[in-house]
Amino acid sequence: MIFDPPLVPATLVQRYKRFLFDAVLDDGRAITGSCPNTGSMRGLTAPGSRIWISEHDGALRKYRHRLELVEAGGTVVGINTGLPNRLAEEAIREGLVGNLKDYPVIERERKYGRNSRVDLLLSGPLLRTAYVEVKNVHFRRTPELAEFPDTATVRGTKHLEELGDMAEAGHRAVMLYIVQRPDCLRFRICRDLDPVYAVAFERALKRGVEAYAVKCEVSRKQIRPTALIEMDEPGIATL
Repeated sequence: MIFDPPLVPATLVQRYKRFLFDAVLDDGRAITGSCPNTGSMRGLTAPGSRIWISEHDGALRKYRHRLELVEAGGTVVGINTGLPNRLAEEAIREGLVGNLKDYPVIERERKYGRNSRVDLLLSGPLLRTAYVEVKNVHFRRTPELAEFPDTATVRGTKHLEELGDMAEAGHRAVMLYIVQRPDCLRFRICRDLDPVYAVAFERALKRGVEAYAVKCEVSRKQIRPTALIEMDEPGIATL
């Protein structure tokens, strides 16, 4: 996924109300923009951080600027939670996620489960329909280890239960974690920050849900899924 037009560098002043941020552009102008991530963004909101933002024109937009990347821990991290579905589709089509590349049809946001929409629905002749839920990952506190979630997620737990229902109904059910940072070689469920999600994840695996994690190369020019990384989880075969 290429950023077009190119991103604009800035310095973060603060991120607040979960969906807003203040920053100073390199030419000295102070701006307020939207933050496309309502999560905790743990470790990614330090004042003074180097950031990159996109600019958008349009009468319907309240804020012209949108936060896209944050420099943290010596690397550049993608924070836009609107991108992982697109990155997941790229990873699947490039053959990074097992045999999911064999599915000729990929649809987005199809209704299923308990009044939900699955992120990606894969189908094809003689293939079991595959329901793919996608989660954005950008939390790292141990070198080379990505973790999810970085705070409690009731919605995420619900999605695991719904995937389990699909697996028990005879479909393929896939939990795909998109790691928007290049400095991680392993992935782990963050049990201390959301033990309920951790239990739901283990239950989902037992019900037949597949789980994968894909890391991305991130730069001010593009974000590109590059490799499947090790799932540091009991019950999942390592690479």
